[in-house]
Amino acid sequence: MSLSGNVRRLRAAALCAIALSGCSYGPGQLLVAPGAYDAYHCKDLVLQWDQLNKRETELRANMSRSSQGGGGTVIGAMAYGTDYQTVLTQKKMVQQEAAAKNCELVKSFQSDQTVR
Repeated sequence: MSLSGNVRRLRAAALCAIALSGCSYGPGQLLVAPGAYDAYHCKDLVLQWDQLNKRETELRANMSRSSQGGGGTVIGAMAYGTDYQTVLTQKKMVQQEAAAKNCELVKSFQSDQTVR
């Protein structure tokens, strides 16, 4: 391989790094289609939010179990890290879409009664 070939590869890698550095979602963004939640209505966003929270909890538990089983944190990250990052990215996208549509993802309980 020539020196100019290596320089081209380094430039390409640098351009990719620069392009990805402006991403606000993180590494999971590469696995989630932009605008994936554009057509969702508020009730659909709430359902998706609940599912994503359950999946995040499940993945976190799996990562914790795998790190305790002698494989260490690295094994857990390798096995579940990509899915976990994707779920976090999806949650951010759902939050942004819900905010844009003025949806309430978590019901806030309000009473018409005052406590005395």
